[in-house]
Amino acid sequence: MLGPDPVRRSKRGQVSIKTLQTRWVYRNRWLRVREDNIERSDGALGIYGVVEKDDCAVILPIEGDFVYLVEQFRYTVQTRCMELPQGGWEMAEVNPEELARGELREETGLQAERMQYLGWVWIAYGFARQKQHVFLATGLTPGPSDPDPEEHDLQLRRVPITEFECMLRDGRIRDGCTLAAWALYRLNAAPTSR
Repeated sequence: MLGPDPVRRSKRGQVSIKTLQTRWVYRNRWLRVREDNIERSDGALGIYGVVEKDDCAVILPIEGDFVYLVEQFRYTVQTRCMELPQGGWEMAEVNPEELARGELREETGLQAERMQYLGWVWIAYGFARQKQHVFLATGLTPGPSDPDPEEHDLQLRRVPITEFECMLRDGRIRDGCTLAAWALYRLNAAPTSR
């Protein structure tokens, strides 16, 4: 896999940052880390550290006035967190809807009759290159879950949407992917009367 495009262009077409050299620092099954020597448009030299991850998905499983959330221990922040089901398969080429359906089933056991694509967002593009696809899942049927080893203590929560929005407002949910997915839902899929 080659590094980034060697030239980044601003909105007006002017070069803003040029990549001079790329060095791969670390790789494992889940991510790759590279360090780029760069030259800024003002001539100053510098480096960029970039984390690369394959595409992932976040799913809004909504049933009537309820949304399904997962609660799990997140190692990086050393606490249990509530969030929408989400994840990736560590594959460069993946069908976004198949990924979303798979992650929904793995984490919650739910199968969706309908999946509506709401769009995609970059996750933390200040240091990471990862695209997250956002789906609305409806027509839900329960079934067995199949969590990854890191999700061994994952717990499924069925929460009223009004409570979910309170959790977003008061900070009980601080996951940026969950916040972004809800914003896309409210902008694109939610009834205007809400």
